[in-house]
Amino acid sequence: MATRKKTPPKPAACPDCHGNGDTTETVHVGARKGRLTENRQAALCLTCLGTGEAPDGQ
Repeated sequence: MATRKKTPPKPAACPDCHGNGDTTETVHVGARKGRLTENRQAALCLTCLGTGEAPDGQ
């Protein structure tokens, strides 16, 4: 009788980036006031550090 290999459970997706590993941030312009613009830039998700998996404990 052949035995089946069990696949490990899929890790949960990160709640902040929804499993993508990156987020978008608003661009700040100006040295002193740092006003916000309508432009967005890609940024690494700091919760999962770009893996897309939920950190332990969540």
